[in-house]
Amino acid sequence: MSISPRASAQDASDRIKVSFEFFPPKNGDMESQLWDSITKLATFQPDFVSVTYGAGGSTKQPTMNTITRMCQETALAPAAHLTCVGSDKASVDAVAREFQAVGVNHFVALRGDPPEGVGAAYQPHPQGYANGAELVAGLRGIADFEVSVSAYPERHPESPDFATDIDMLKRKVDAGATRAITQFFFDNDTYERYVERVRRAGIYIPIVPGILPIHNFGQVARFSKLCGASIPDWLARRFDGLEKDPETRSLVAAAMAAEQVNDLVERGIDDFHFYTMNRAQLVYAICHMLGLRGAEAVGAAA
Repeated sequence: MSISPRASAQDASDRIKVSFEFFPPKNGDMESQLWDSITKLATFQPDFVSVTYGAGGSTKQPTMNTITRMCQETALAPAAHLTCVGSDKASVDAVAREFQAVGVNHFVALRGDPPEGVGAAYQPHPQGYANGAELVAGLRGIADFEVSVSAYPERHPESPDFATDIDMLKRKVDAGATRAITQFFFDNDTYERYVERVRRAGIYIPIVPGILPIHNFGQVARFSKLCGASIPDWLARRFDGLEKDPETRSLVAAAMAAEQVNDLVERGIDDFHFYTMNRAQLVYAICHMLGLRGAEAVGAAA
């Protein structure tokens, strides 16, 4: 549903939908932090929460453990990330059925990054799904899943141009994708231009903006360079000199992300996906500033 361009986020709080991304923990301390974050953010009754999945299934069991606990102990709707890197079709399909068996009906279908990391050359498995579009088709062949896919406002770093990039998105939609979640971005004009391109190409599924609160500017800047997301000069200046001042840095990060989302609301957007980095504080503050208020906790146990 769209809103008046002049409506504020506070006025639109009853229309705003949020979803959150988490990653599986690597140790006990990280597990505690993850479930503290899930517990706190669950009070906003998100549309869904997603859990990432490593290249070639490298985090399969931790992802499965996290998803299973969500299904057993909370009222959250989990979406399992699934990639096709380094696996044949039968293996990927088997993992999808395992997730389905514990209660998953929504997948975030991604080609995935090579095991060597972002920027390394991608080589599809000889008997595997070659790309995200084929993976979507495979999932839809198993069951009538809800399938979200990725989208790139500044185009995928491996795409030679926007036409190629948007053609891949169109193939994912034709294969059965029901939603696209964008790579993070910091310039809302860039997102708006991208959506206009997508609509002109005849793609009408929701293009949900992915929002990344900046916990550590240096890390975000390095990762942005690898994945093709630009850092505006004005944004870098806001964090200049805060390397050793985490409290002020957090205040600036929360204010900036809320400012970005408020501006998107004024442009008619009311659905947001937050990359939480398993940290609740900034995302919680942003949602609160958007006018959202937490309901009773839904049962996630720390």
